[in-house]
Amino acid sequence: MPIATRLDVMMALRGVRGTELAERVGLSQANLSKLKTGRVKAIRFSTLEALCRELNCQPGDLLEFTGE
Repeated sequence: MPIATRLDVMMALRGVRGTELAERVGLSQANLSKLKTGRVKAIRFSTLEALCRELNCQPGDLLEFTGE
């Protein structure tokens, strides 16, 4: 897929653990893991908004167009 997720990078930069972020955003651990590894085909804007709010970042910090 030509869009890669950089959620793991932002989590590391912010020092946020997966369990903590999943709880604060309202996601299951399994769904957060899928987002981190890029094994999703879609993401809701409300989820993207919550991730950006909790990680204090922009959507472009979490998603990258690779062109591949």
